[in-house]
Amino acid sequence: MLLNTASPRRSFSVPINMNLQGARRRPTRAKAQVTVSSVGEDRAVLLGFAMMSFSVLMYFLVGITLVKPHLSSDWNQEASCILVRVYVLDEWADCRGASTVPCLKVLVNFSTSEQVRLHYDEESVLLNNECFYIPKCQQDRKALVDEVQKIKDVLAETRGSALRCLWEPAKYPDDAILKRKYTLGLALWSLLWPSLMLAGGALLVGLVKLNQGLTWKKKKYYTVIYFFFYS
Repeated sequence: MLLNTASPRRSFSVPINMNLQGARRRPTRAKAQVTVSSVGEDRAVLLGFAMMSFSVLMYFLVGITLVKPHLSSDWNQEASCILVRVYVLDEWADCRGASTVPCLKVLVNFSTSEQVRLHYDEESVLLNNECFYIPKCQQDRKALVDEVQKIKDVLAETRGSALRCLWEPAKYPDDAILKRKYTLGLALWSLLWPSLMLAGGALLVGLVKLNQGLTWKKKKYYTVIYFFFYS
């Protein structure tokens, strides 16, 4: 009788131990999967916020360097001007106090027969109000002369033809510029890249949050089904 009572206990002891071990292992694997997924999602969210922060910084820099000079520019009035004379001054212009460079002077007439000095852009007016173009500072005088001579030859071919000029008679009555350095197209092109980065960061954060929401709803749905069928 003692042997018969002991044998059933031995037969059921092994499956019970195996079931307990399997039950102990399953939560560990599930916990590891949840931990890995949560770390990846946290990194993706941090990357998205970093992209958006960097895009805001780029907006600030582009706004100061390009957008603000474009909006505050005084050269807004367009006029038709005729090229009259192109020549190089005998006296070279000062280049940041380090050296001198040749000064190319251009004179044009407006439709009102008023003769003014023509400059390449608004920055050249501030650097030297006598010169159309000032090359970069360098020690090679022959290279400076050749560069200015090429520009002079190109302008000399358009002598007598009408050009599109910009001027501001209130502040600069004796000057006109050929083009604006800070244009609307340049400002919009510079704002394109931070806009794309901002949109990419917001999209990344939105996708992660959407995935987390769908996962939570999925877990809730399976939990309801489990309790409905097995409770």
